[in-house]
Amino acid sequence: MNITLENLEDNKVKAIVVVDKGIVKNKVGSIYKDFAKKYNFPGFRKGKAPRPVIDNAFGKEAILAQATEEIVNEVYPQVIEQERIFPVGSPDFNDPALANEGEDFKFEFTQSVKPIYRLSSYDPIEIEVPSADVTETEVEDQIKDITERYQSYEDAPEGSKLSGEECADLSIKATKEDGADVVGLSSDNAFFTPGTGVYSEDFEKKVKGMKAGDTKKFDLKVADDDASILMSDVAGQKISFEVTCNQVKIKTTPELTDEWVKETLGIDTVADLRKEIEESIKAQKEDVIPRIKENACSLELVKRFDGEVDDAMVEQTESQLLQDFFTQLQRQGISFDNFLMMQGIDSDQFKQDVKKQATDNVKQDAALDAWADNAKLEASDEDVTLEFERAGLEDPKATEAEWKRDGRLYLIREGIIRAKAMKDIMDNAKVKEITMEEYLEKIKAEDDADSE
Repeated sequence: MNITLENLEDNKVKAIVVVDKGIVKNKVGSIYKDFAKKYNFPGFRKGKAPRPVIDNAFGKEAILAQATEEIVNEVYPQVIEQERIFPVGSPDFNDPALANEGEDFKFEFTQSVKPIYRLSSYDPIEIEVPSADVTETEVEDQIKDITERYQSYEDAPEGSKLSGEECADLSIKATKEDGADVVGLSSDNAFFTPGTGVYSEDFEKKVKGMKAGDTKKFDLKVADDDASILMSDVAGQKISFEVTCNQVKIKTTPELTDEWVKETLGIDTVADLRKEIEESIKAQKEDVIPRIKENACSLELVKRFDGEVDDAMVEQTESQLLQDFFTQLQRQGISFDNFLMMQGIDSDQFKQDVKKQATDNVKQDAALDAWADNAKLEASDEDVTLEFERAGLEDPKATEAEWKRDGRLYLIREGIIRAKAMKDIMDNAKVKEITMEEYLEKIKAEDDADSE
């Protein structure tokens, strides 16, 4: 087989392929045998009809057309693999002429291919990631979380007022302007904890200073944008309250002692608890920090992406995302309408979200491709074979042969090259270590900026 490639405009290539006449002869002979076995011809046993009889029944052109189609379908994947083409979309075969026995068969096709983009810089990426060291603050925060899980609430001394620290058992009667009770807001024994977002800030101000036995009546115009858990449903409405403080409560946290640790957690001493927490944090960081580093590198890399992504690649990725999404929904037994309802979005918003995700994915892949191209990174045949062996398949060699026959190995090569690019980026990145607290504050600030 002889292949000539010609680069065209708009990220396309033209392949001119010449198939040896011996292959053509074998294929035509195979088609005749197949027709002879598949169909009944009067006067001839199954599979024994001669060629002239088959030609009379179907026409010689039908045989050659079948042979041509099969040759093209079998050779195309070989061209993709042999020439290391990364196709986008389907090829255009330009209506090839019929193959003829005794002659080489020549056909051509035009294929859109993955464009090679450029980055604004190929200098080492500069990122900030949390330090792998475990700090005393991190240990103390976890100890605080543990002890707070065992907090209790005791009655405050007589005469204690409800302030910003105390909690309370409240009796709340809430009614709308028409006198209807506000279900969920009214309660004989509501446990009130200030600053948790369960009630609005205006409500908290009204009940502040109450003592056990006090009753207050007041009206509140709930803000239109109120987001408190119990009052968001009546946002924008005027609500009348009658609140009685049944009891002011004081939150108490257990004292961290060897005795308490032993009795409650089954750990011998506070020192042993600290050691376990430190080892747990260290293990968590060993697991999560490489992913944080990779994500940080990806985000910084995409900032260097220069240009617009190819629409066909976005559409292809979008189609795959939708296919994966609906397959997952089907497995979970969830309808699309129910999914939209749970997410609080409509179908138009869903389409926009998928489109954005597809665009972001393509940009990230294109940036990795650009880095790999600049670094001359490739995927060898050995790399591909190893990838199939690592997949834990029952017969990796047979699966690899199937993918090669179907012309899909380029997908494996693409993944290998991108993985190599990411490793190269991470290995050479300039990393500044910060505390986990600083990292979380940075992420929050970035999220807040994106939402504005």
